[in-house]
Amino acid sequence: MSNRRDFIKKTTLGTFALTSVLSLSGFAKNQENEIENELEFASKKTKKPIIISTWNHGLPANEESWKQLKAGKPALDAIEAGMKIPEADPNVRSVGYGGYPDREGKVTLDACIMDHNSNCGSVCFLQGIMHPISVAKRVLQNTPHVMLAGQGALQFALSEGFKEENLLTPESEKDWKKWLEDSKYKPVINIENHDTISMLMLDQDGNLAGGCTTSGAAWKMHGRVGDSPIIGAGLFLDNEVGAAAATGLGEAVIRTAGSAMVVELMRQGKSPYDACKEITERIYNKHKNHKDMEYLQVGFIALNKNGEHAGYSLRSGFNFAVSDDEKGHRMEDAKFKMSWDK
Repeated sequence: MSNRRDFIKKTTLGTFALTSVLSLSGFAKNQENEIENELEFASKKTKKPIIISTWNHGLPANEESWKQLKAGKPALDAIEAGMKIPEADPNVRSVGYGGYPDREGKVTLDACIMDHNSNCGSVCFLQGIMHPISVAKRVLQNTPHVMLAGQGALQFALSEGFKEENLLTPESEKDWKKWLEDSKYKPVINIENHDTISMLMLDQDGNLAGGCTTSGAAWKMHGRVGDSPIIGAGLFLDNEVGAAAATGLGEAVIRTAGSAMVVELMRQGKSPYDACKEITERIYNKHKNHKDMEYLQVGFIALNKNGEHAGYSLRSGFNFAVSDDEKGHRMEDAKFKMSWDK
């Protein structure tokens, strides 16, 4: 009996020792792979500064932000200055002044901004203020909060010296009244280059920053808020890894915490392109049998700490503006999963 007990004890100890060795070996291998990934990432030459923004209206925004960066302005100031360009342009029908109203004829605005220390400022359902990106920046700088909404956001903006004004242009009012004839709500997202402007930036010091601003989906329900002012959905960055931002149907982006997931994949070693593509595929798989699928479009832009950038969208038509020292200011077309006719 004692021999049997000794055999079982020795066998158990041997198995435990072997398992421990294998576990330690696996742990060491994982550690080795992580170190190799970090060394490979660190060995790449960083391209900085670089700015990437969604859509054609991102180009004039980039040009102004680039000018500000080259003049030595901080990244948040440069982002604010650039994004104020489309916010004030009545011909940009999806951002700020001139943006399409909700179904009650009200222009309601969302915006957020984020710096390399993960400080965030955001406003949503803001009315009567032309530059929500500036109000979001003040939320970051002058309050203990991340987000202010609706009437509270307006009160804060007025207390900070912003001027209340009518943002519904005659053109947008005319389009709204025409829509009222049928009053059928069907989002028109990204087909005609009408959508959010999101901007990501890697500055001269190698620090990341980002911002989003939008008037949201045309003819939305009064009070609707999309992904653009939500940190982790419309915008997210981690200064150790990279940054990402979204465009398209905000509800789909919110459901998947889209931008945060793109950054997390980059943390795991994926390139900006592969990270954007994987999360777009995830959204497709979750929505392929969803009622939104008929008009669903989402796109992501991403920028990592080495200055590598990419964009990817569910459907065709998405483009983005890029600015750097190597090639100057330009537009690039994003790769996509499917065309609109599919």
